[in-house]
Amino acid sequence: MARLGNKMTMLFNLLLVLSLLLSVYTARELRSSSKSWVGAQCHSVYGVQGNESCDDVMLKFNLNYTTFRIFNINLDCGRLYSGQWLCINNTTLY
Repeated sequence: MARLGNKMTMLFNLLLVLSLLLSVYTARELRSSSKSWVGAQCHSVYGVQGNESCDDVMLKFNLNYTTFRIFNINLDCGRLYSGQWLCINNTTLY
C-alpha cells in the first residue's frame, strides 16, 4: 500500500513540474510573438515658423500625410504654433 502512495506522489510531482514548464514556455512564446510598437526615435526635427501649417511643413520636406502623421502621432494640426518642434525623419522601434 505504501508503494502505491509513493507512486501517486511521484506522478503528482511529475505533473506539477510538467505544468510549470508548460506555463513558462507559453508565457515566453506569448511575449516573443506579440511584438508591440514601443515608440519612435526622431532623427531630425523642425521648428514651425510663423503661420506655417502642417501642409506647409509636409511640402517643405516632401512628406506625405501618412508619414507625417506617423512621425508626429499626437500632433493637432489645428493648434500648430510658431516654434513647435515637429519630427521630419524618424525610425520606428519594436
